[in-house]
Amino acid sequence: MDARNRTHLIVGAASGIGRAAARRWAEAGGRVAAVDIDRAGLAETAHGLPGMHTEPVDVTDFAQVRAVVDSVEAKLGPIDRVYNGAAIQPTGLLVDQSPAEILRVMEVNYGGMVHVSLAVLPRLLDRGRGSLINFASLAGWVPNLHFGAYCASKFATVAFCEVLHHENRDRGVHIACVCPPQVDTPLRQQARSNPKIMQTGPAPMSPARVVDAVERAIDAQAFWVFPGAHARAGFWLRRWLPAVLWRIDHRAEGF
Repeated sequence: MDARNRTHLIVGAASGIGRAAARRWAEAGGRVAAVDIDRAGLAETAHGLPGMHTEPVDVTDFAQVRAVVDSVEAKLGPIDRVYNGAAIQPTGLLVDQSPAEILRVMEVNYGGMVHVSLAVLPRLLDRGRGSLINFASLAGWVPNLHFGAYCASKFATVAFCEVLHHENRDRGVHIACVCPPQVDTPLRQQARSNPKIMQTGPAPMSPARVVDAVERAIDAQAFWVFPGAHARAGFWLRRWLPAVLWRIDHRAEGF
């Protein structure tokens, strides 16, 4: 993609996939707005790229999200592409987690995705162009022990994005839902209950590979994006042989 003369809004840009996307498009000459609640992480993302615009935002606050979108368009011009990927991933058996923690995961992962989508999409639709890339996860299809709160937030994201896509077909805006497997990002460090399933299967995918998969999907105008063979296999196993996946999960965790 020619990033020049395009404005990219990267939500969740302080690390991981968001950082990889923000740096890639800034280095390619694009106008990049990197936003996140983590100010220190944003500074690291923008290091060596003085043209990158950074702003802190709490995606759980719709008023803040709308204000940031207003600010980005005022400073950088109309937004062409949105990477919507702010997330948290505290793990634990559901009965060991507090209701507040479980609902906080939903508030950030699902609520934040909704806030960004509804703050930006009407502008894209009015202009009849652009891309809204919402990040779910393979965990939005395949539930796992220890990941109940995270999976619930990603299942909700998958459903919201699918309906959003069908409600706005043929209006000039490409909406995509990205469902990667495990990715080598700091999000993995939040899995403090030590889910053993994270040590099985292939090595975590690099953020750059996910960005590559997203770009191929945009070129193909694809809605579902399952980066890598492991994600595609997980999707089909969940659809046709869910008991097999549960046996793998129980064997890994030992109960």
